[in-house]
Amino acid sequence: MHFKLIIALIEDSKTYEVVEAARKAGATGSTVINQARGEGVEKNKTFFGLSLEIQRDMVLLLVEEHLSRSILESIAEVGEFDEKPGTGIAFQIDVEDAVGVSHQIEELTSVVEDEL
Repeated sequence: MHFKLIIALIEDSKTYEVVEAARKAGATGSTVINQARGEGVEKNKTFFGLSLEIQRDMVLLLVEEHLSRSILESIAEVGEFDEKPGTGIAFQIDVEDAVGVSHQIEELTSVVEDEL
């Protein structure tokens, strides 16, 4: 079984909804890293030298490759990435190898067989 790592950088107010959407689309788990910071096309606004930033979270999802695109699209829809600038981004990268995922493989085997 082959995996992809989906990384989503999102407004912290949408973390719960994004994780739930990923789970409904087939993700079997996630890791959330709080208080990430970043900058897009436009620089962050400042007020008397203090940066005014929206708090962001980083969501990491190790998913089966056949499910990855639908999970990525679900995340983008719920996060409103294409509708509103600055709401977040998500991307996927190939995972060469992974350990500690035997329970996920057992659960995903029947799901992935249907996709093939």
